[in-house]
Order: sequence, then structure tokens, then C-alpha cells
Amino acid sequence: MATTYKDAGLDLETYAESMSRLPRLMRRTFSPRVLELEDGFAGLFQLDFSNRLFRRGYQEPVLIACTDGVGTKLKVAQAMGVHNTIGVDLVAMCVNDALCCGAEPLFFLDYVAMARDDPAVLEQIVAGVSDGCLQADCALLGGETAIMPDVYRPDEYDLAGFCVGVAERRQIIDGKAIAPGDVVLGVASSGLHSNGYSLVRKVVFDKANLKVDHYVEELGQTVGEALLTPTRIYAQPVRRILQSYSGRRVVHGIAHITGGGLKENLARILPPNVGVKLNRHSWPVPPVFPWLQKLGEIADTEMEQVFNCGVGLVLVFNPHFQRTIQEILADAGLESWVIGEAVEGPPEVVWK
Repeated sequence: MATTYKDAGLDLETYAESMSRLPRLMRRTFSPRVLELEDGFAGLFQLDFSNRLFRRGYQEPVLIACTDGVGTKLKVAQAMGVHNTIGVDLVAMCVNDALCCGAEPLFFLDYVAMARDDPAVLEQIVAGVSDGCLQADCALLGGETAIMPDVYRPDEYDLAGFCVGVAERRQIIDGKAIAPGDVVLGVASSGLHSNGYSLVRKVVFDKANLKVDHYVEELGQTVGEALLTPTRIYAQPVRRILQSYSGRRVVHGIAHITGGGLKENLARILPPNVGVKLNRHSWPVPPVFPWLQKLGEIADTEMEQVFNCGVGLVLVFNPHFQRTIQEILADAGLESWVIGEAVEGPPEVVWK
């Protein structure tokens, strides 16, 4: 009897159905800069236009690229059977990193690896990626779906994302302009975002023996809902801030607060001879963090090193621009707080 690909765990008809569900999710993110190539082997994106209305007029454009995943937050999505938000996390983790250099996100690619073909689940995953791209104002230009039954357990999948953006060379934000007296502004996170989930899962599911459908009174939602809250995407308000000053580099530094917390991620952008003093009581910590800390008896230092603790992005700039920048963030529905200041000294972040 002849052996087929289906015998090895890959059904080409089901795979074709999966692929047929994706083009509409991509096209809804397209701008006029996307050049459609039907059945092509790659995606095409036009960096600039000759048309005066849309022309960017780059002088020294620099491409900025990022790649990331969402870690073991995937396990929560799989346990809940909810797959339409994890793609937002994927876009956020990549795009928010690109913003730290002052990039305008241009396009995004995704990689989905699954144990078996499941058109409905794949469609939900990519719908989340598409939603994230709309929030980030970037095009979902393409991707890859790999079916590997011998690598993943049944109903498991993994994700990776890739973002490409652009910035004028003279406007790249690298932290070198940070100076003593600069304001350190924290911008609110939406919760845990996509870091620390190995610790979260150990505390919540192994130590406390909670289930995803367990209702948590102090959070006003179930465990699963709290843990699956999508990572916030900061692209639109950050772009508006950067475009508000006629090409001047007003923002001196941007840090995406992921694994390592405020101290480690802020330290990455500090120039020599400039440090940061933070006030840990200068912003309200969302209830998910004290709930988790109490549940797992986690030390303060561990919480601050692993989680964002309510601050998902940090902007560093001259205090002269504080009012305008906070107004732009507020217009986007984002809370922000002055959480510290840049000071003369070694390039380190300390609590005051």
C-alpha cells in the first residue's frame, strides 16, 4: 500500500483550506505602499512614492528590524481555547521594540508552527496578528505556516514575529542624547504583557492550583482573562509624538519594559555618565501584580526584575515638552506618570 503525506500527519487539502482563510486578514492591513504579488514567493513593500501626496521624501532612510515571540503565554491561550488575542501580543512585542529606535513600523511577517492542520485555530491566530498590525499601522505582508506533528504535541503551536520599520538616520533614537534633568515618563501597560509567564504559570497553576476559569474577586475577571489580556501597542501615540516637532529629536530615549523590568531595560539606553533615579511610588500598580505577588509570595526585587509592574514603555525627554507629550498620550487613552529623572553619574538605574 502506497504511503502518503497524509499518513505522515499532513493533509494537503486541509492545509489548502487553512491558507484560503488568510488573504483577507492580510489585505485589511494593506496600505498603498504594498505591491500585491498574487501567489508570489515574497511580499513587496514600496519604501517611498513618486506621488507628491504620499511622498515621504527620505534623505537617509535606515531600516530597523525586530523579531520576537510571546513565550509561554501561548500555554494560557491553548488551555483556554482562545486564540484570537495572542497574535496581538506577537505584533506588540516586535513593534514596541522597533519604536525604541524611533521607527515607523512598515510591515510584519509571522511564523506559525503547529502540530496539525487546524484551519479554524490558524484563522483565529492570524486574525489576532492582523488586529495587531492595524493597531500598529503596519502591513501584514506575509508569513509561514509549518505543520510539524513530530515536534509539537497535539493542539500545540508556536509563534514568532518579524517587524521592519524605517527612520531617518538623523532622527534615530539611541539614548545618546539623554542628559541630566531629563524627565523619565512611564506609560501604562495593559497588565502582564508577554513576559514572566513561566513564573506566572508556576505560581497560578502549580502552586495555587487555580484553573483558567477561576473567578478572581479583586481582579473582577477570571484567571484566564487576566492572563490573556493583550500586550499594549504604543505605535500610534509614539509616532504622533515624534512627528509633532518638525523633525527635531525631542525624545532622547525610549525603553520597552519587558523581561528585566524597569531597571534593566532603562539601563540599556543610558549614555556614559548619565544615570536614572526612579520613584517606585509614582504610579499606581495594576491589581494583577499584587494579586500575583501575594499568591506566589514573590519578593519585591523579583517582581521588579521579571515584570513591568504597570509601566510598559518609558520615554525620556527634556521637561519642557512634558505637557504636550502627556496630552498626546492622554488623547490616545493612555495614562502616564513622571516616574523619575536623569541625573549625572554612572549609567545605572536606582530607586530613590
